[in-house]
Order: sequence, then C-alpha cells, then structure tokens
Amino acid sequence: MSLYKRIKLLFHRSKHDFIPILAQQSGFISKSTVLLVQMLDSDDPDEWKRIEKEIKVCEVQGDALLTEFHEMLSGRWLMNVNKLDLQAVSMAMDDCLDVVKDTAKAILIYHPERIDPQLKELAQIARSQSVAIADLIRQLTDIKKNLSSISTSCERVTELEHTADEAYEDYIGFIFRNVDDVRELIKFKNLSEMLENTTDAHKKISDNVRKLLLNYLSD
Repeated sequence: MSLYKRIKLLFHRSKHDFIPILAQQSGFISKSTVLLVQMLDSDDPDEWKRIEKEIKVCEVQGDALLTEFHEMLSGRWLMNVNKLDLQAVSMAMDDCLDVVKDTAKAILIYHPERIDPQLKELAQIARSQSVAIADLIRQLTDIKKNLSSISTSCERVTELEHTADEAYEDYIGFIFRNVDDVRELIKFKNLSEMLENTTDAHKKISDNVRKLLLNYLSD
C-alpha cells in the first residue's frame, strides 16, 4: 500500500471503521449456522447438497472479508484498540466459518442413515452462540460503555460451549450403547465431534474478544 493511501486512510476513516467488516463476518457465521441447522433438520441428500453449497459461499465471502480486514489494519497507524487483538478476532471468525463449512461437507461425505436429535441439538447450540457473537461485535463500537454487555455475551458463548461439551459426551455414550453398525457408529461419532468443534470455534472468538477487552482496559 502506497504512503499516500496510508495517509488517506488515516485521516478519512473513523476509529470504529473496523466494526462493519467484523459485523459482516459475524453475519456470515450466523447465516452458516442457520443453514447448518436446516441441513440437519433434513434427511434429503439433495437438500444437503444445496445447503452445503450455500455454506461454502459464506465461507468464501468470509475469506474475502478477512483479506479486506488485513488491508484495512495495515493502513491504520492510530487505533483505539490493539491491531493484533482485532486481527485475532477476525481470524477466529474466519476459522469458525471454516469449521462450519467442513462440518457441512462431512454430512455429505458420511451420508449417515439418520440424523439423531442430539446432533441437531449441537447445531442449535452453535446457532445460539452465533447470535451472541453478532451481538457482542455490534457493541464494540463503544467498548467503554458496553463493557458489561460485551462480557455478558462472551460468558453466554462460553456457557453454551460447556453445554455442548456435556451434550457431546452424553451422545458418545448413547451411540456406543445403542448403535451396533460400526460404520454408522463412526459416522455419528465423527459428526458429533465436528459439531462440538464448531461450538469450540465460537468460544475461540469470544476468548479473543475477552483478550481485546483486557488489553483495552490495561492501556
């Protein structure tokens, strides 16, 4: 990026201009988790393919946003929050989109004979986390004013991840007790692990937001 462009960006961008890109990223996460829930609510392979393609589009658009975000940060000299902390949040959201995309693809590859309610529950938990993520990202426009609310949203994401851990462990016990077909057992096990990883990926976003808050307060 040229020196002229850097100077232009410095004087023409507001201190909160990173929020729209982060909000778009969280929007793609929200959309992809809604689609993942829909995918698991269906038993139609053709519907799985259609939805998986939509999730893939979200992931590709998310990659483009991450690149845009990096370019924006490189053009900023002065910011009210740590650039590395912002980058970590943005990258965590991109990673989350990747995990959701990989989970959707796994459903197509494994083609399970059924979708158990426990798998749907894990997807719903990830969907609830994405709602909390979108909420806390919007509130970053005024960290000082919204500090308590942002922290509450982060805690909500963490609580949901703990719920997912318990649901996953219960489901693993369930399938080992009740599924005799080893091939289907492996499918169920792997899919539940990937869904649980999706909730972990959401928690990683909130963990990075917590770090951003901590560094903001210590400056």
